[in-house]
Amino acid sequence: MANRFSGVITPILTPYNDDLSIAEDLYLSHAADCVNDGAHYLSPFGTTGEALSNTVSERMHMLEQLIVSGTTTADQLMPGTGLCAFEDTLNLCKHAVELGCAAVMTLPPFFFIQADDEGYYRYFSQLIEAVGSDAMRICLYHIPQNAGVGISPGLAARLNKSFPEVVVAYKDSSGNWDNTKAVIEAAPGISVFPGSESFMIEAMKLGGGGCISASCNTNVAAIRAMFEMAGSGDWQAAKAALVPINAHRKAIQEGGLIPALKAFKSLRSKDDRWLNLRPPLMNADPALGKALAETL
Repeated sequence: MANRFSGVITPILTPYNDDLSIAEDLYLSHAADCVNDGAHYLSPFGTTGEALSNTVSERMHMLEQLIVSGTTTADQLMPGTGLCAFEDTLNLCKHAVELGCAAVMTLPPFFFIQADDEGYYRYFSQLIEAVGSDAMRICLYHIPQNAGVGISPGLAARLNKSFPEVVVAYKDSSGNWDNTKAVIEAAPGISVFPGSESFMIEAMKLGGGGCISASCNTNVAAIRAMFEMAGSGDWQAAKAALVPINAHRKAIQEGGLIPALKAFKSLRSKDDRWLNLRPPLMNADPALGKALAETL
């Protein structure tokens, strides 16, 4: 079995200039802050990073810049790679593997909501065969409320059984604890990461890997400290730490997630470019940042 993934993973925000090009200086400085504050891994171009509003070439370029700039090492990166077109997903996966990334976080092909587990098994099997690298590691990405489709516990278990060295992790952003628990039980060879730190302690009690959470963009030091408490078996201290962490998470969710996080970054950095989001999302309201700052 491949080395088991564990830790606190930040799905980093993507800042934009006023012309909506990627603000590379802000991107790299934010990534460095997340690592310095305790993130074990970064996950560029997930949902929090507005991944589906960025082109394949933009995503490849920024992944390269994270490494070339010395901001992080390739083995700390778990980029998002899942797109509807098979070749686009394949190219992003190959690129990440060639760079030496720790893993790729891959959505099932969305839009075709009539597809079933057999179709998704076919998709991931062909993707793994097409990449053709022993170095490839996949974190399955389950976010049905956005994608319209999901990855069932049974499918996760089947993929891990067929490709135990490749399909090694699962991000559950459904917000459904019953699903998280079911995946942990059905696929013990997979490291399961809740998409919210609110579920991290309970997941770790059952063997879960940690969390991959949007909140890590603004509160990763506290989440990392809670992870260490849970990892050492100090469940009481971890639960106490979760109370203020949950307050911060609640404020982020009430602020619309990405806009709230970007407003907070704008407030702290005094750089209004952080308020920019790509359409169809609307730019962030600066007042959201002040509300979020109060929870810290």
